[in-house]
Amino acid sequence: MTENKTMKAVGLHKYLPIEQTESLLDVKLQKPTPRGRDLLVSVQAVSVNPVDVKIRAPKERTEEEPRILGWDAAGIVEQVGPDCTLFKPGDQVYYAGSITRPGSNSQFQLVDERIVGSKPQTLSFAEAAALPLTAITAWEALFDRMGIQAGQPQGAGKTILIIGAAGGVGSIAIQLAKYAGLTVIGTASRTESAAWAEEMGADYIISHYEDFVPQLNKLGLQHVNYILCLNSTEQHWSSMAEAIAPQGKICSIVETDQPLNLTLLKNKSAAFCWEFMFTRAMYETDDMIEQHNLLNELARLVDQGIIRTTLTEKLEPIHAANLKKAHAAIEKGRTIGKIVLENF
Repeated sequence: MTENKTMKAVGLHKYLPIEQTESLLDVKLQKPTPRGRDLLVSVQAVSVNPVDVKIRAPKERTEEEPRILGWDAAGIVEQVGPDCTLFKPGDQVYYAGSITRPGSNSQFQLVDERIVGSKPQTLSFAEAAALPLTAITAWEALFDRMGIQAGQPQGAGKTILIIGAAGGVGSIAIQLAKYAGLTVIGTASRTESAAWAEEMGADYIISHYEDFVPQLNKLGLQHVNYILCLNSTEQHWSSMAEAIAPQGKICSIVETDQPLNLTLLKNKSAAFCWEFMFTRAMYETDDMIEQHNLLNELARLVDQGIIRTTLTEKLEPIHAANLKKAHAAIEKGRTIGKIVLENF
């Protein structure tokens, strides 16, 4: 039996600024045993997302047991629970996991098979680990929340504005929007982030520090059919309301500190919705398996060369010091693409 063996992990007891010694710690934990529909995955690579930084941020609370962060991983199935039907030991997988369970910054992780996909065959574990959270977020925002048809010609002639196009979610959203036939306008604030967004497939780049409509007008556009907001919802709210087309749709992934004036959308009969990729796993919704399905479809698109990994920086090994570097970089808010760590 292997269930009593220990494993390496990176966790926290206190919620501290990243530069403090105890903000992230190397720890040893018991290796867990899968039950029900859980897979026990041997984690090979992880990526770091803004949600990791947000949860680790200073707060008045301590954890008796180490809290393990990390919501992106690629690895190998070690064991399966008795109710599993989708995977077997030895399968290579990738996933984002659930925010209500211990994260991927550990040698082994339990994850429900319904939110796990088969790793793209053409990618390394590090390249695959860059994708799940951001791809699920972008996929659900575009195709589930805003109702765009994936890979369908119906998108032709329609436009989408992606605010914060060079980040992790934006990098995938551009590619998926192009796959759906949309004209993509991305926002960026620096030369290098604009270049990256264009490399991902954006047709036009505008600044998110200026009003959108005058910039759209210069491109010959009066408005856009869809807006995906990946940066400061309240800051851009009035500009988004002005730029959205009548009967258009806005989706955001960034919570607000202040109420939004939805009345700005009324005369246009425009819709607003949120996207939070952890919703299905958090509430164990009836359609939870859709994340398994979309990750498998994404893997197919990757293997066909339609979607590419957004890995831009790789650190090795996976330990507290390197995770601190990644957290610090994300806190600066200037990362392009994704930071991945591999090998414990």
